[in-house]
Amino acid sequence: MKIVSWNVNGIRAVIRKEIFLPFVAEQDPDVLCLQETKAWPEQVTLDLPSHPYQYWSSAVRKGYSGTAIFSKTPAISMQSGIGVERHDREGRVTTAEFDHLFVVSVYVPNAKRDLSRLDDRQDWDRCLLAYLKSLEAQKLVVFCGDFNVAHTPIDLARPKTNEGQHGFTQQERAGFQNLIDAGFVDTFRQQHPEAPDHYTWWRQSGGAREKNLGWRLDYVMMSSALLPGLKRAQILPEVYGSDHCPVVLELDQEAS
Repeated sequence: MKIVSWNVNGIRAVIRKEIFLPFVAEQDPDVLCLQETKAWPEQVTLDLPSHPYQYWSSAVRKGYSGTAIFSKTPAISMQSGIGVERHDREGRVTTAEFDHLFVVSVYVPNAKRDLSRLDDRQDWDRCLLAYLKSLEAQKLVVFCGDFNVAHTPIDLARPKTNEGQHGFTQQERAGFQNLIDAGFVDTFRQQHPEAPDHYTWWRQSGGAREKNLGWRLDYVMMSSALLPGLKRAQILPEVYGSDHCPVVLELDQEAS
């Protein structure tokens, strides 16, 4: 099973750039998770017969946030949000249930440069973890997306400069660590525990991407019981079209 996750920073924009459809055709994922779609489904013209089952969670506010899951096979069930009204108006979570597992597309709130949303972000982190554990009580879980945090110093190019800044505060990093402590696995770090210079987001100025001055903000996480089936976890920095690049998980479901 191949799962690809990508914060597209506007699905209509990445389609217009004629990048999205060729990317999906080349990667040929079983399940594609998207974040920051910035659209309601009726606003999107998308000819994607390879993935006819499309599940959207859109923000109440048009042109903002949003997540989606596109699949080759139909989901048993779909849920938008995490069941907490104060967090579910921005379309930040889409869940699709398949035979052997849940797949969850996640777009975690940014704490903002002035940290004005940090308290809300911490509450979000607690609610998300509770939701994921409730899913895991039913069957195994893969959840992926833009978590808006660099977990450890190896996950960003300039950790000393950015210490305490949004995306690298102790509170945000602790929220992510709570996912690890709850038994979920960061699949990329599982396969590449000490590898530096692997990032998924770059500022759109100053040649940051060309210089690889980035942050690893995008993750594919999974229940630890899936570890025997972990084949490959990848970052695809060569894929342009957004300020984020896609991340990939390949699972051998029989082994898991």
